[in-house]
Amino acid sequence: MSSGRIEKALSGFYYVNTGETVLRCRARGKFRREGMSPLVGDRVEVQALGDGEGVVEAILPRTNVFTRPAAANIDQLVMIASGAIPVTDPYLIDRISAIAALKGARVLLVLNKTDLDRADDLYEIYSHSAIPVVRVSAATGEGLDGLRAAIRGKLNVFTGNSGVGKSSILNALCPDFALPTGEVSKALGRGRHTTRHTELFPLGDDTWVIDTPGFSSFDAQEVDWELKCHLPETFPEFAPYLDGCRFVGCQHVKEKGCAVLQAVRDGAIPRQRHESYVRLWNELKDLKDWQQK
Repeated sequence: MSSGRIEKALSGFYYVNTGETVLRCRARGKFRREGMSPLVGDRVEVQALGDGEGVVEAILPRTNVFTRPAAANIDQLVMIASGAIPVTDPYLIDRISAIAALKGARVLLVLNKTDLDRADDLYEIYSHSAIPVVRVSAATGEGLDGLRAAIRGKLNVFTGNSGVGKSSILNALCPDFALPTGEVSKALGRGRHTTRHTELFPLGDDTWVIDTPGFSSFDAQEVDWELKCHLPETFPEFAPYLDGCRFVGCQHVKEKGCAVLQAVRDGAIPRQRHESYVRLWNELKDLKDWQQK
């Protein structure tokens, strides 16, 4: 018996990296009976059967689980964004960041394609937020050393709207990957999905990256109730002010004596981040108790 991490799940097989080899494994039927499936990122115990085959015998305790993409034990969500085509909407960044915070994963914002557009508007917002932000260019190599340092020693998920260059950045970080990349449609302002399944790529130094098929892979519906209950805590800039509001139960939307709103007026919290918070709050506020899963 040996332990390892699942790198890829495809057609009912789980590819487990034990540190010495990669075993193609089936999972024991007990997982299906228990309603629990092995996921990419899982630490598992496997029994080798010979000829590179094996069986997943046990799933070790998880730190978190993401349904879409189907992955576990994520340390950091790396949001790839762009000021060039396709331009990234800050609201998408903020919604996915809130989900990551809800699940206990750190967030890193990466502004790609700086050789085409410096993404000054996005950089201005997030350099004054609690979300770390770096600028890179997969084409020229700008900022890649800083990105390597920021993801080192973590299991990272790369996500972002299609066409922002997730696979291009991975290829720049490690040319051996040779991942397919898609062209961006100038008419539609979006790229073709080149990532078809969830797969974990080792970068050395105990650094792992999962590439995902774009923002559409993040179906947040299953966390909406929990997000509603904990929304202010998923915006880390709010933390110093949450106990300073005049009234208990303040929603931080338009209430008098709200310390968060005062911080927005004072410039301590980026106005655009608060706008995303209000938009999320309005989307979630009408969820009823019976809709809780």
